Amino acid sequence: MRIHTALTVAGSDPGGGAGIQADLKTFHHRGVYGMAAITALTAQNTRGVQHIEPVSGAMVTAQLDAIFDDLRVDAVKIGMVLDEVVIHALCRSWESRRLNIPLVLDPVMVAKDGTPLLQPSALRAYIDHLLPLATLVTPNLPERAVLDAAGWRPTGAVLTKGGHANTAWLTDVLEVGGEVHRWRHRRTDTIHTHGTGCTLSAAITAELARGVPLLHAVGRSIRYVSRLIREARPGLGGGQGPLFHGLRSR
Repeated sequence: MRIHTALTVAGSDPGGGAGIQADLKTFHHRGVYGMAAITALTAQNTRGVQHIEPVSGAMVTAQLDAIFDDLRVDAVKIGMVLDEVVIHALCRSWESRRLNIPLVLDPVMVAKDGTPLLQPSALRAYIDHLLPLATLVTPNLPERAVLDAAGWRPTGAVLTKGGHANTAWLTDVLEVGGEVHRWRHRRTDTIHTHGTGCTLSAAITAELARGVPLLHAVGRSIRYVSRLIREARPGLGGGQGPLFHGLRSR
């Protein structure tokens, strides 16, 4: 049986709710072998982000070389990149290898507590160099507003997530190939949503790695994350708790 694989390139969350930790849990739960290259180290928990240290561009490149020189990668997800150095390292690695695999780009800009996760000085490089490589970009409403205000013109598919809307019903909108698809669902009354964006983009990446067409990959992943949000419970941390990524309370 063929083993499908997915790579996450993102920051580390020691609390396990977001970042590469959430991505790897999601990959596993969605049936693919997960790999990870770390772009930044964070000290964070359910209450917020306390400290961030960037990983050097050379180390990011070395991690990617170690993976691609030895392992097959069926799809890639990029999350937190923090600075321009990492952005250029990622672009050089991608373009030098002439990769032709799905790339899901989650434009992680600000943590839930307001901590910047993409340096403002890196926004231009992010738009000009990284975004054009993506098969799918998955901004939330505030991220989409920042990108649009900076003059972004999408070249691939875009899933705009509606979770930040102050409404009882939420709408996720996929723009792809000149078509628009919408998923409308009722808001779940909970604060335990730490890592939902990471989990959604990772779930889509896992589906694409298994060869699922984009529209179906997005629909399945939205339903998966919606279920995890409904099942989230207090008990992990004193702030905005994480999803359980397939676990069940006993």
